[in-house]
Amino acid sequence: MKTPNFSRRQLLKAGALLSTALVLDIDPVKSAPLAAKTPALTPAEIAAIEAAIGKKGMYKEAEATHTTPLPRNDLKVTIRDQALPTPFGFGGWVSIKKSLDGKSAVLMSDNVLLQEEVNPLITAVQANGLEVGAIHNHFFYEQPRIFYMHVHGMGSPQELANRYAKAIAETKISPKNQPPAGAPLAKTGKDIFDVAQLNGIIKNEAVINGPTIKYTIGRKDLTVLAMGAEMTSSIGLNTWAAFTGSMEEAYIAGDVAMLDHEVNAVIKTLRAHDLEVVAVHNHMLGDKPHIIFLHYFGKGPALQLAKGFREALDQLGKKNSTGGMKM
Repeated sequence: MKTPNFSRRQLLKAGALLSTALVLDIDPVKSAPLAAKTPALTPAEIAAIEAAIGKKGMYKEAEATHTTPLPRNDLKVTIRDQALPTPFGFGGWVSIKKSLDGKSAVLMSDNVLLQEEVNPLITAVQANGLEVGAIHNHFFYEQPRIFYMHVHGMGSPQELANRYAKAIAETKISPKNQPPAGAPLAKTGKDIFDVAQLNGIIKNEAVINGPTIKYTIGRKDLTVLAMGAEMTSSIGLNTWAAFTGSMEEAYIAGDVAMLDHEVNAVIKTLRAHDLEVVAVHNHMLGDKPHIIFLHYFGKGPALQLAKGFREALDQLGKKNSTGGMKM
């Protein structure tokens, strides 16, 4: 997929702003304000996206982003023989938003795949004018083995939705090929966990999803551009933590979005709290500044796990100790 000229000009302009900021020893992220607010998706564009993908999604007006969750309800995943629910981390998503100049739109997605499904989807993605940004694990010791593929592309909102729908049409990712989620459990995460206490430790509000609770936290301290669009929480630039199990014996899994100089501070903090680091990698291509993502997993009392996650969060946004970029 060839990058349009307008996005190259935007990236060159952003690079020039960053260079000037570094020479002047000022904060290049905060000194490079966006040229414009992301244009909103119209009701007709949202309807076209949902018709193409075959499922209602969620539109977050503050980020001008439409997201469709794509859970793998067909998979029954265990980690070290412990069955874990789909919302714990076995669901993908696809998001679409417009570029800052409104001349195009950007699609980003994270797709949950069995290992034998990976290469067929690569072929289908590229055949439909989209690109693969990353392929990696999120867990250790899971059965069956699960991989995650990040896909991106540029075009109009309807074109992108149509291309993506065609790429996943013969896969279990497609909503039309998914079994129902099943009857809701008698107890949800709200009943299982002391959500107020966990919220107080993590300093954010949890979202309840079946037997899990999940925290999703953006990087408001950063302005990240990719393919001419602003990368925000709803299109994949976020740190998250999911809890399942019980207050006494909980499981935590999640993802941390970091600048390169933050990576080892986060790793050190997670390990100090006996949380396992299971992957460090990119999710996006061409993002400026480049973001590294870390996946982790842990088991123990929920309060202890929450404290470890909060301390890892506290490593983000700190000044680069090498004397470079300030956060």
